[in-house]
Parts: sequence; structure tokens; C-alpha cells
Amino acid sequence: MTETPHNTKKLFIKTYGCQMNVYDSDRMADALAPHGYETTAEIGEADLVLLNTCHIREKASEKVFSELGRLKILREARRANGKDMKIGVAGCVAQAEGEEIIARSPVVDLVFGPQAYHRLPDLIVKSESGQVVDTDFPQEDKFEHLPAARKEVTIKRGLTAFLTVQEGCDKFCSFCVVPYTRGAEVSRPVAQVIAEARGLVEAGVKEITLLGQNVNAYHGLDQNGRSVGLGELAFLLAKIPGLERLRYTTSHPRDMDDALIAAHRDLPLLMPYLHLPVQSGSDPILKAMNRRHTAAEYLTLIERIKAARPDMALSGDFIVGFPGETEVDFEATLAMVREVGYASAFSFKYSLRPGTPGAELADQVPEEIKAERLARLQELINAQMAAFNRSCVGRTLPVLIERPGRNAGQVGGRSPYLQAVHLEGSGDLIGHILPVEITGVGKNSIEGKLSRDTQRKSASLVESRVA
Repeated sequence: MTETPHNTKKLFIKTYGCQMNVYDSDRMADALAPHGYETTAEIGEADLVLLNTCHIREKASEKVFSELGRLKILREARRANGKDMKIGVAGCVAQAEGEEIIARSPVVDLVFGPQAYHRLPDLIVKSESGQVVDTDFPQEDKFEHLPAARKEVTIKRGLTAFLTVQEGCDKFCSFCVVPYTRGAEVSRPVAQVIAEARGLVEAGVKEITLLGQNVNAYHGLDQNGRSVGLGELAFLLAKIPGLERLRYTTSHPRDMDDALIAAHRDLPLLMPYLHLPVQSGSDPILKAMNRRHTAAEYLTLIERIKAARPDMALSGDFIVGFPGETEVDFEATLAMVREVGYASAFSFKYSLRPGTPGAELADQVPEEIKAERLARLQELINAQMAAFNRSCVGRTLPVLIERPGRNAGQVGGRSPYLQAVHLEGSGDLIGHILPVEITGVGKNSIEGKLSRDTQRKSASLVESRVA
């Protein structure tokens, strides 16, 4: 590809789904930057539009085709003004339905899966000669072929960053398309992960979230060819000067090993907030889902984690209305939620995913029953989330101040528990982790104030900068 920075083109990426897609979208932008592409927030001015898709939720592909219909109109408008717009579909819908996308949408120039975005510059060149589909699982390590973002680009994205360390899944839950769209579990080498993390921190990032479809199955090799688990990786990352917070998502109960639990006990920078999906509280449904653990085993694991880190807050995922789910099964899920006490959770109605074992099961639950159960579950989860937020009032939490607030004289940040926190303060506080006394609860956030001692220190910090 021959574009150079003086032939600047505008790139717009619309990202669907999970944090890994957010990370992938950033890396696509990084791959195209040396070829003269700059990102834009205005889709109408884009020379290249990429839809980075997710296949997890119901009607995912229909949403993509709907968006492609709107893009066709935008492209026609640009062409009427003597300009053009290339259109690409990336991600998991592209991986699963690449040929169908090309067949149904002549407006699409290129389709490529999650394992091919390091080849994006070349795919754009090839698309000059016709539609291109690349959904192969390559032998080469795509991460080795991707350029790092410039420091100014990294810090513009924020004080927190995602870092993919593991892709794919070998668990084959019967409701899930991930093994078919992302492939088998693959872990990045330890040195590669540490180098990328170090680059992020040197650019000003304070908090890193490690990503993987099944992140705690991480088993990257070190320079001696030895397999390293996520717990040991956390200890290695903790040695990077300037890295102040570490998180990871999404994990599987079967891969929550002793070393990772010990890391939560011994590493202060590993945040006391864990997303550990269980999906159901019913053993028959867990077996039908091929989760390969029981409700009791999950609860025992939670006890071990909280024993190691008493201030740990839990998040989870739940699917209601899986084929064969009875009222007794659903009540078991409600009982589990009550026993764990989640600080946050995501819940969904089961949606049939073609090609997965769950799609072939009998006893599909009627839609109205799924909707009614989801409403009951969400009422309980929302009550628990509100109770957790209220329990923080009166506590002093370390808050990473990330950005100006919505109103003048305000700043916003995140607590260790991923809560959005709003407080009065100046922009000079941004980039610091400060003790904040939690004073109130909003609808989707908590409110706080700096202690007087912290206010005095902050004032001294501002004065020293001015001097």
C-alpha cells in the first residue's frame, strides 16, 4: 500500500460488542496510520468506513446489514460530490458470514475476520480490483506485524487502556459462537505483552485491562519456552514503573487457579473487582450449557477468592431461558444471585445462534417466558448493584481521576470497583489516584469529595506546577 501521510485519508470505525473489539479497532487504526489514515468522528467525511462487528447477541448480522444500507446512501452522496467511500466489515460477523455479506451487500469492498486485521493495508489495495474476503486463521502472529500507536495517539485515547493477551476459546459452551469465530485458545508471548504494556505506560497510561475471550486461560511462553499463567503475568506486569492499576476480563471459573487467586491476595495494583460469569445457578442447565462446573463449585470458588481478597466485588453474566430451563432452574439462578451478592452483572435472554449445539436442543423456551424471567432477574441484580453503591457511602476510595466532569469545576474518574465517580476539583487532578470520600449515589455513578488534607496537597501540586 503506497499512501503517505501527505495524502491523508479519513477513517471511521464503528465498534460493536466487547472490549476486545474496542482494542481491535484501535489496532486497525494503528495499522492504517502509517499509510496516511487519520480517524474521524464524522462518518460522512470518511474515505474508509469499517464496521467491527460482534456475533454474540441476537440479530447481530441483521444490525450489520441495516448499517450497510445506511452506508450505501452515504457513499452515493459522497460520490455525487466527487468523493468516494470504501466500506469494510470486520470482526466476528465477518468471520462467520463473510461470503453471505459479499453476496447480499455489493456495497461492501472488503470483509475480514479478527485474525486478519494486520493485513488490512494490503486488503484495501486488493479491493481496488474487486470485493475481498479474508477469513482465514493465519499461521503468523498478527501482533508481531502490527505497529504500535504513537505516544500522542495512545494518551489521547485515555489514561486507561485495553491490552489483548489471549484470544479464542476451547470451552465450547453450547450457546456460544466464539470458538467458531475467534478460533482455539492462543496466548501471546510474555515478552510481547510486557513490551506493549511498557509502551502504554510510557505514553501515560495508568491502568491496563488485560483482555481475552477466556483471559484466565492465558498460558503465554516466556523467553525460556516456559508456560506462564495469568497470575504470574500479573506479577511481571506489576514491575513496570508507573503502572498503577491492573484488571482483566473475561474469565472462566474453571481457569481460576491458585496462582491467580494468590495474585489478588498479594498484588495491590490488581483491582478488587472480578468479572466471573456463571450463566446459570441450575446444575442441569449448566450441564446442558457445557459449562463443566456445578453451582456449588462456583460458590466454593467465590468463597476462596473472597478469603484471599475480602474487599473483592463480583460481576457476572447470566443467560435466562436456555433450552429446557424450568421455573425450578430459574429459581436456582435467583438463589445464586442472592447468595453471591453482585456489585454488577449482565443478563440476557438466550438467543439461538446457528451452528452452536444449543440451536439443536429441544424444549426452546417461549419468548414471553424468557422476557418475564429476565425482568425478574434484572430487578434483583439492579437492587444488588444499588445496594453495593450505597455501601460505599462513607468510605474513602482511591479514585483514578480521568477527565473533566460534565459541569464546570468537576472531574470524573473510576473507583477500584469500576464505578464512575464524580467530584468537585480542577483539571490539575487528572492523571492522579486520590483518596475520595464517597458522599452520595447517583443513578449510574457515585459522588464524592476530596478530604481536606488531599485538597491542601492538590493545591500545593498546582502551585508547584505554576512555579
